[in-house]
Amino acid sequence: MRASIPAGVATGLAALFSLLHLVLAVTTLPGTPAEAAPVIACMVLYAAATALALFVRGPVLPVWVAWFALATAVVMPIVCSTVVDLRVAPTYATWWIAAVGTLMVVLAVRQRGRFAWVGVAFCTVHSVAWAGPEALGALGALGNVIWLSVATGFAIAMSHATRITRDFVRAEQETVDWQAAQDAHVSERQVRLGQTTRMALPMLQRIIDTCGALDEDERAESLHLEQAIRDEIRGRSLLSDDVRVEVMRLRRRGAVVQLHDDGGLDDLETVEQERVHAELADALRRAYDADADNVIVRTVPDNADAAVTVVGLRLDAAESQSAALGTAEDDEDDDDEDASVALWLEIDRYAARA
Repeated sequence: MRASIPAGVATGLAALFSLLHLVLAVTTLPGTPAEAAPVIACMVLYAAATALALFVRGPVLPVWVAWFALATAVVMPIVCSTVVDLRVAPTYATWWIAAVGTLMVVLAVRQRGRFAWVGVAFCTVHSVAWAGPEALGALGALGNVIWLSVATGFAIAMSHATRITRDFVRAEQETVDWQAAQDAHVSERQVRLGQTTRMALPMLQRIIDTCGALDEDERAESLHLEQAIRDEIRGRSLLSDDVRVEVMRLRRRGAVVQLHDDGGLDDLETVEQERVHAELADALRRAYDADADNVIVRTVPDNADAAVTVVGLRLDAAESQSAALGTAEDDEDDDDEDASVALWLEIDRYAARA
């Protein structure tokens, strides 16, 4: 079971308790206007400091408000004690001692404990110096110390509870993120397994039906399917339904197609990814029309303007890969090198640049 008090209710109670000190101050004003003026000035100062301490927003009180409240706690005993005669005045005429204690408790709760202890310490020392040791009990100076100790302990406990709560919230968020990542991995695996099953199941069923006695065309198709399954692992961000169709069309014609996903498309929005896939499918059609023997598709790192590069070469597989990686023989004739390139293009990362 948890019990809590809304912040507005706690602030209202503190404001009413602070108002009580002002009411006591009004009932004990000296009879002559000259003597009442310093007390009234302290009442106004106290009301302003209390209002700021209670109603300025934020979990931690601004330092300038804390300084203002501390200055009020110093000024009030000095000024008010000069116009009060304890021999004839009632005990509650020293209203400013309790008022300082209340104001300093508010400071402690608002995470300004050092200012609060300085204010209470000054008020206590001044009261003892002015009224003697009796001020500790009869005038309430010791009560200020007790209430401030309780408020300080409460503030420390609340601060500790806040840190623990923040740690729990952070741990909960990390757990949620971890769970989301695990769910994403599971979902991704299910999608890939489903895609692989749709591609391979008919051929696997054919292998079972024929007990492995496949003809040449079926064996070639099995190799194409095996390469397509590898594409799902090595180049998954490059694949869409149209791209898969064009890649298979090139392979069935005898071309070698290599898809290399280095993670350059992971941060693109869905719309941009769909555009890149559409342009890649179109580039593969162009490679097919250009009779490219080897097509190499590779993503580009995030800091580049291009998202994907497509190279189509009219060479055998070994020479195509060597040329694409820039390791061709230095003495190769430039005209022959240009003739081997059937297609070279870059797909821009964003449509605006394109």
